[in-house]
Amino acid sequence: MSRETQPKLKLAVVTGSVREGRFGPVVARWFREQALRHNEFEIDTIDLADYGIPLELPSVPPAMQPDMTRPDGMAELTRRLADADAYVIVTPDYNRSFPAALKAAIDWHFTEWQAKPIAFVGYSGASGGLLAIEQLRQVFNELHAHTVREYVSFPRYYLLFGQDGALLEPAEHEASAKTMLDQLLWWGTVLRDGRNALPYGAAR
Repeated sequence: MSRETQPKLKLAVVTGSVREGRFGPVVARWFREQALRHNEFEIDTIDLADYGIPLELPSVPPAMQPDMTRPDGMAELTRRLADADAYVIVTPDYNRSFPAALKAAIDWHFTEWQAKPIAFVGYSGASGGLLAIEQLRQVFNELHAHTVREYVSFPRYYLLFGQDGALLEPAEHEASAKTMLDQLLWWGTVLRDGRNALPYGAAR
């Protein structure tokens, strides 16, 4: 089956910050516009603030019980993550790392991430989220996901966006988003085909 006859990849754009006054939804909206313009994905925008995600994990971690029953209120989140073929994580960095709610959402799941590509859009005062992104790469590698090389970064984001949420000088960031989405499309297509041909972890 050629790519032209396949359904579009399902891309989940995940806003990782849940704290009051966060800027994440502005960045996520901007990225959703870039993904829509790219026109190769079916997009699902997930805001972790919409879900009650406990920071305390069960005594037996999700990696060891893939069919586990999760806390009330997480079923929809789990379904949406499982349905996705690829992800973009929108994250700030807090104290040189990424938000606790994002780590909890990651850790409450396991098979949902496996053999799927993940890309990042970061924002923060100085690093543009790169400190969080580099740590997230290590986390997702442990979960058998593939993180694409390219990313989008907004250092001093408060100087880059106008009051209406639009970038004041969009060309460079739009080009970065296009390159990242191109990589995500390639990896997403190859990995989806691979999962369909042989479920990840299955015996040969």
